[in-house]
Amino acid sequence: MEEKDRQEQSIRNAMEQFGRLIREDFKRIEAIKQAPGRKDFKKLDHITVGILPGDGIGPCIMEQALRVAKYLLKDEMASGKVEFRTIPGMTIEERVQKNESLPAEVLEACKACDVLVKGPFVTPRAGDPWPNMVSANSLLRRALQLYAAVRPVRIPEKGIDWTFFRENIEGEYIWGNKGIQVDDDLAVDFKVLTRPGAERICRAAFEFAKNNGKTNVTVVTKANIVKLVDGNFLKTAHALEKEYPGITVREELVDSMAAKITDQEFTKGMQVFLLPNLYGDIVTDVAAEYQGGLGTASSSNIGDQYALFEAIHGVGNFLVQHNRAQYADPCSLIRAMGEMISHIGYPEKKEQLVKALDICTRTERKVVITTDKDGATAEEFTDYLLDTLQREA
Repeated sequence: MEEKDRQEQSIRNAMEQFGRLIREDFKRIEAIKQAPGRKDFKKLDHITVGILPGDGIGPCIMEQALRVAKYLLKDEMASGKVEFRTIPGMTIEERVQKNESLPAEVLEACKACDVLVKGPFVTPRAGDPWPNMVSANSLLRRALQLYAAVRPVRIPEKGIDWTFFRENIEGEYIWGNKGIQVDDDLAVDFKVLTRPGAERICRAAFEFAKNNGKTNVTVVTKANIVKLVDGNFLKTAHALEKEYPGITVREELVDSMAAKITDQEFTKGMQVFLLPNLYGDIVTDVAAEYQGGLGTASSSNIGDQYALFEAIHGVGNFLVQHNRAQYADPCSLIRAMGEMISHIGYPEKKEQLVKALDICTRTERKVVITTDKDGATAEEFTDYLLDTLQREA
């Protein structure tokens, strides 16, 4: 076969693959349009919190985070209003054994809950001992339509109280490992934006701003270069701006935002941030480092029917391999528990926890985690935190 003929055949094959992806997304768009409205937790007689401990350090820090959550919700648990339910089957070993990133029985167990709290999952990558598998995190977000990743960043001594809204399903991540290897010389991945997908994340950010007395939303894109997809995201934000008097949109480019996020003059007055998926993934990690590291930050993944709360750090293989998992910092997952508690209707309990964490990690610091044997264990820090909660109650 001549080179030109081979190229034409490669083009036809790529077009077929691309067509299948587009047809799948048309179905997804229709499902978004037909989705029911948001669940009202105030109207629920019983709330089930699903627990996914995760891989690596996950089980260690989840044990401590659960101690805190059960202390704060002890009355609600006693009355039967709130139940915690551990969901098995999601360790990397179990997923590999089934050759499924998100086993069907695990997904059904998740759907039987109202909210989920999860530890970190292994996502295999080149060089790992595990086979190539799609990210379980992405599959779970998509299956439960958790379209908004909400990450708070608080640095009280610098007057910083930021909330990031990252689109959680679309963008560069939506088609996962379905990119097209056209031939040996050409590979193509995709960036996808739908109008319903953009509208719902933008509205979530504006609703948060309205309900929390915020006056601006900073939209972070690369619309000067990615003119269609990022341009449409920006247009959607400006269109919604007209529905929210008193809230203004500020535009920033993602490279400037990442470079200058620690520049207090540059970020002065910023309150709520709105970002497409990939940019949000990067910028929120940078912001978490500014706050004190990934171990201090949590992420809330919000949809209309379900919500998932998690730590944003990885599985901590280095700690596990050096028998130091018990020294892992549980603060990120504890903060995630606080966000979950607020989401199901108890914001005052979350604020109680935030205050105690500030005392333990910033002002008093009687027990310090270093992730090494010269510091406290996760259990020792949690003992200190629980003592502080009781003292400050």
